[in-house]
Amino acid sequence: MTSAWAAVDLAQFIRKDDFNDIKISPTGKYYAATVPLEDRTALVIFIRDGNKSAGTFMPVRNAHVSEFDWVNNERVLISVAEKYGMLDVPQPTGEIYAINADGGRAELLVGYRVQDNGLGTRIQPKRAERVAAFLTDTLPGDDRYAVVSVWPEGDDPFTRADKLDVLSGRRTTLAFAPVRRARFTTDNSGEVRFARGAGADNASKLYYRQAKGTEWQLINDENGSGRVEIPLGFSADNQLAYLQIHGDGAGTDKIVSWNPASNERKTLLQDMGADPLTIIQQNGTAVPVGTQVMDGRHRNVFFDEASPEARQHRGLESAFPGQSIRITSSTQDGTLQLLQVWSGNNPGDFYLYEPAIKKVSLVLSAGSWIDPDTAATVEPFSFAARDGLRIGGYLTVPRGVSGARPLVVMPHGGPFGIFDQWRYDKDAQMLAAAGYSVMQVNYRGSGNQGSAFLRAGARQWGGTMQDDLTDATRWAVTQGHADASKICIYGASYGAYAALMGVAKEPALYRCAAGYVGVYDLPMMQREDGRKRRSLGNWSKDWVGEDQAALAAASPNRLAAQIKVPVFLAAGGEDEIAPVEHTRMMEAALRKVGVPVQSLYYDTEGHGFYTEPHQREYYSRLLAFLAEHLDGGTAR
Repeated sequence: MTSAWAAVDLAQFIRKDDFNDIKISPTGKYYAATVPLEDRTALVIFIRDGNKSAGTFMPVRNAHVSEFDWVNNERVLISVAEKYGMLDVPQPTGEIYAINADGGRAELLVGYRVQDNGLGTRIQPKRAERVAAFLTDTLPGDDRYAVVSVWPEGDDPFTRADKLDVLSGRRTTLAFAPVRRARFTTDNSGEVRFARGAGADNASKLYYRQAKGTEWQLINDENGSGRVEIPLGFSADNQLAYLQIHGDGAGTDKIVSWNPASNERKTLLQDMGADPLTIIQQNGTAVPVGTQVMDGRHRNVFFDEASPEARQHRGLESAFPGQSIRITSSTQDGTLQLLQVWSGNNPGDFYLYEPAIKKVSLVLSAGSWIDPDTAATVEPFSFAARDGLRIGGYLTVPRGVSGARPLVVMPHGGPFGIFDQWRYDKDAQMLAAAGYSVMQVNYRGSGNQGSAFLRAGARQWGGTMQDDLTDATRWAVTQGHADASKICIYGASYGAYAALMGVAKEPALYRCAAGYVGVYDLPMMQREDGRKRRSLGNWSKDWVGEDQAALAAASPNRLAAQIKVPVFLAAGGEDEIAPVEHTRMMEAALRKVGVPVQSLYYDTEGHGFYTEPHQREYYSRLLAFLAEHLDGGTAR
């Protein structure tokens, strides 16, 4: 059958965004922005007046600028992460670099690569010490120093807080943590006040101290309280601390104020639709005043709806109806702010906002070649699963069509704590361009909906997490969104596992399945986790399971005889998250029982294909495979 849909132009979907994030300097003279390249992410600094390039930080292959902050008017601190493949979660290396706005003095200040001179240009070796460091506080108003958390080498170390000279890299210790793997939180004076960490049992512990030199006090132990408490910051006078509480009851996370002197706690905010997503701070400070939440679309909510920040956000929301907004940074005096605006059909635009005159000016767009008015529409949905639990997600539909359509169910990876968001998703948009509706489901175990929803997915690989996807698929049919005879399931990483388990458990529901860099044998995955790190092995037992027979029974490669539809598999030989052996075993098992299977391997790729030629072949093969069974468009 010939598809009614035109061939898909892959170039617009595999092209990297022009920019990921952008921040304005304290005086407003410069912008710093991250630029995604094929297999790394660079930092570019340019002068705001005229957008003239000033300096660039370029890491090596598989290294990415993950965080960056202006520490004074002319210098930026950079944190680096590594990932091996497009879908890999960046793992911080613990290295902190610094670069001047004009590109000068690009230096590795702290990190394990100090010993061999590190990355970048003109690296000046600092103290050779096998540690990782993470920025805690830029110390606004102090041009010379910042506070960092320092992690000695080894599993589950006791950490410390150091004061870092952002020019020389010299460090002096401010505090030692009373708990392993601790991150620190400072007050508005730069004093270290909180330490939150966990040992090999992964139970969160939060400590507080009244002032420098005083003893640490344990204020929350997850083992006893059943909840996690995360410090967010302090009131302007440092008298109140703000905490995010995860796991206190069956609902979503809440934000409370805590008075250390009286031990009084007050709930300031709890949105019943979703957890706090991004903390909103008082203009020009680090004082929390609200949060962004996402229950379907994004909303901004505040401790005090009469506050200047709340009024400002309401005005901006009116200026950009139907869009999500976030202030990414501001000048020190607050007269200039950078505003990010995005939606399900818009990758994102960055504007310069001048609050005094309420003026917005476009600075740049993340995907300048994307036309939001022709992109597929993205709408949130929710339904009740078979046991009554409310499940939500997103339905991406080709623009200008309606009614029951060929459907691709696309479960997200992770699985725990990860969740699909209302944003421009390139895979979903590409599949919509081929004529399919695309359903993304935040099954139980996903994040953003409180502790009980998260823990409902524990040890449910192939169980109720999978049932949620089945129920969502059937819901889409009954609601008239999907043609019951034309449904396939496709995912990456855990999503690939769910795709193969879907066709194993429900052989009549789907026409085909595609798995990209997936894990398919749970006993093997758990053995790999245990070898990597003791805390990871414990986490795997807690969240995936311990019973080896049950794990084997929930492994798609051992259920190949139950699969009755064609399968497409793809994997990378350098994948450390989902080793290629999983895919080769899955393919062999399918071939052994006569299931039609196509496969694609690249020995030099990791957890998701980096290079454009490899991405082009992968997506061309995927679209051809889906077109064979769903009659959609192919690539050109």
